This record gives sequence, structure tokens and C-alpha cells, in this order.
Amino acid sequence: MSLGHKKVCYPGLPCYRITARGEEGQDWLAASERSLEKTEETRLVSNLPLYLAYVVTALGLLGAFTAIYVYITPYHELALIRAGNRTAAFSLGGVLIGFGLVLASTVAHSVNLLDMALWGGVALAFQILVFLLAALLLKELRAGIEADKHSYGITLAAMSIATGLINAGAVTY
Repeated sequence: MSLGHKKVCYPGLPCYRITARGEEGQDWLAASERSLEKTEETRLVSNLPLYLAYVVTALGLLGAFTAIYVYITPYHELALIRAGNRTAAFSLGGVLIGFGLVLASTVAHSVNLLDMALWGGVALAFQILVFLLAALLLKELRAGIEADKHSYGITLAAMSIATGLINAGAVTY
């Protein structure tokens, strides 16, 4: 009687070894492999709505953060960016990257969608506080950004990205 062995590994599942004897066993081995492949495909398709919910929620938080940030700053980033002001682009880009880092961490480490949204809200408030602190430390921030002095935009971007990284690490609990 012939003996067949097959090591089976699928992403997210432990590897295992299947042993089959004879022709019937070999047929069963092939059928079970096809069944597992279908299970993986079914799992991927069934998780698509949850994936979309996380992406839409994260993008909603990013949009809310951007709207709040643009509203509280004493200068008009979008108008400055449209006029070619690189400093405004550096600062807004860095702020968005900093918040995006935190959002990515909340998506990866949350236990459910509500948990992700709540931690995203906490991160939003924290990143807004970072801007307010930067505005206190850099007394001429508004004038520097409006005058397109790159050092102001780069410093604000660096502060936002650095605190975003720290914030992202903190929400891994």
C-alpha cells in the first residue's frame, strides 16, 4: 500500500502534515487540499466588508483631523499650498503623515471597529495638541510659514511625525 505525505501551510493558519494511504487516501488528500483553498478564498471574501469598514472609518478620521487642523491653524494652508508655498506643504504633509502613522497602528491593534474609532479619536486630539504646543514653542510660526521659511514647516512636520510615531507605539497596548 502506498503512503503519501503532504505538508500544508496557509497564511494565518498553522502548518500541518497529512498522511494518506492507498489510492483512496491520495484522492482524499487532493480533495482536502482543494477544500482548504476554498475555505481561504471564502475567508478573504467574507472579511472584505470588515476591511472596507476599517478603511472608511480611518479615512473619515483622517478627513476630520485634516478639517480640524486646517480650521485651528492661524494661516490658510490650502491657499498657501495652491500659491506654491512649500513650507505650508511640508507642515501639512508632516502633520498628515504623523496622524496617519497613529491611525495605521490603531487599525492594526484594535480589537474591533469601535475600539479603533475611539483610539483614533484620542490620537486625533493628541496630534492637535502637538500643533498647539509647536505654536507656543515657535512664536513666529504663522509668519514663518506664510513667508515660506522652510525651517518652520520642516520643524512642525518633524514634531508631528515624531510624536505620531510615539503615539502609534502607545496605542499598541
